Amino acid sequence: MKSTSPAIPATIRFDELPAAAFVRLPTVCALFGIAPATAWRWAKSGRLPVPRKLSPRVSGWNVGALRAVLKPVAEVA
Repeated sequence: MKSTSPAIPATIRFDELPAAAFVRLPTVCALFGIAPATAWRWAKSGRLPVPRKLSPRVSGWNVGALRAVLKPVAEVA
């Protein structure tokens, strides 16, 4: 059975995306190694930036804001 994940291409080229770009939930989950419910919980608590509504049924996280959250984690590691 072939398994394809839409998050894989976005995580591979995440550093190439402009800061103004938006990524969807699967990419956020792959970047942080978390489940979708955890991503929403972290956004609600302020640990992750709040996603922007791109359309009535689509939310996206700003790449620049995600990089700001990832930067301190990368510096510690």
